[in-house]
Amino acid sequence: MARKGQDRNRPPVDNDVRVASNRTALHDYAVEDRLEAGLVLTGSEIKSIRGGKVSLREGFVRVVNGEAWLEGVHIAPYEYGTYNNHEPVRPRKLLLHREELRELGARTQAQGYTIVPLQLYLKRGRAKVEIAVARGKREYDKRHSIAERESKREIARALRDRG
Repeated sequence: MARKGQDRNRPPVDNDVRVASNRTALHDYAVEDRLEAGLVLTGSEIKSIRGGKVSLREGFVRVVNGEAWLEGVHIAPYEYGTYNNHEPVRPRKLLLHREELRELGARTQAQGYTIVPLQLYLKRGRAKVEIAVARGKREYDKRHSIAERESKREIARALRDRG
């Protein structure tokens, strides 16, 4: 039986398909708050995303005039596209609730805070991006994080070998 609001011929889709993740963001920033946002895309962009041709490494979010824009994200041109294929790096509008936009704008006014994309995934066939309000880490913070991760790994290895 089809779910409410779903086509009978399509199978139900419950799982998210992660397309791209930004692992360097977790290394360079201390993440404080996470949000899910929709993206305004063209047809060739979503086809390229479904093919997994996305890089979030240089991405960031800017709040301008009550609108959030995802900038610096590279979505490769669709290989079967025509002459009016999309531009690979262009600002893309994020779809958020008004209260979330107001809060993001206020939090990024604080010194040292930024909004970075953490991952891009498909949820029920729609492209979503997980963004995070983050504070930049200093070099000694990065070294501390690495040392902490290594010590946890050694403890887990010792417990596994012992038991």
